Amino acid sequence: MRGKTAADFGLLVLSRALIGQFVIAYVPFGPTFDTSCSRGEFLSSLGGALRAHLPAGTAFIRFDLPWEKTGEKPAWSGTGPRVVKCPSDIQPPNTVVVDISGPLDGVLGSMKPKTRYNIRLAEKKGVTVREGGEGCFDAWYSMYQGTSRRDRIAIHSSSYYRGLLGAGSEYPGASPTVTLFTAWHEGDMLAGNICVFWKKRGIYLTGASSNEKRNLMPTYALQWEAIRRAKEAGCTEYDLYGIPREPDPSHPMFGLYQFKTGFSDRTIERWGTWDVPYMPMLCRAYRVAEETRLFYYRSVKKQLRRR
Repeated sequence: MRGKTAADFGLLVLSRALIGQFVIAYVPFGPTFDTSCSRGEFLSSLGGALRAHLPAGTAFIRFDLPWEKTGEKPAWSGTGPRVVKCPSDIQPPNTVVVDISGPLDGVLGSMKPKTRYNIRLAEKKGVTVREGGEGCFDAWYSMYQGTSRRDRIAIHSSSYYRGLLGAGSEYPGASPTVTLFTAWHEGDMLAGNICVFWKKRGIYLTGASSNEKRNLMPTYALQWEAIRRAKEAGCTEYDLYGIPREPDPSHPMFGLYQFKTGFSDRTIERWGTWDVPYMPMLCRAYRVAEETRLFYYRSVKKQLRRR
């Protein structure tokens, strides 16, 4: 797409029905192009330009910005369609990024000693990693359901992940590679991750692990193999995709924070999710519903669990 700044960049826009004839448009992790000036004006202009290409009845378009949280805030400048911050972010704004532009020995050497030790331990104990094809998807998804129950995380249906794994081949132009990597030991599947390699970026999207043989560190073997494959694919960085905002030991995902920051000390925060409303009243009603739902899950449901 050609934006106001006359730069060409790709943009994926998804849409789904909301209520009756109303529609929500969503741009996951985009736009990747980040204008160096007036981000709010840029988003407003882009949202306005996209409206004619969206289904009739689109209430708003939502951008999940991949831009690092530095410099100018992407707030509305007062001209063009309004730009407003969402009550919560859809994609995790905080993440860990591993620089894999240099030699692999240097990448490994930059990791924390415990992470390097666990990678080598998994190799020493005979943990192997391979690409998981159709034959092991059902076993992986069953493991993922167990991970969901154990860690109290929400997951999608199996059809969602099957679609995700096949999505790369349907992408126009230079296609991303979407792969399920699985870790094995003596015939047992111990863990599995879905990763995406596209252009200069590798991304770990989601993963599952068994309760068995956790002492063999299969999750470390998986990440290290994904890093190696990402580098082979021409990527220069590997995004571990999502950590808590702060290293708070009381946070339920503090263990995840420790695990991911073991691979790199580069943590970044992105600007998160922003809306460009086309139907302001309907957009406002939707946001109120989101805030209510967020309050329920973060406060009410949490209190009910403690009883």
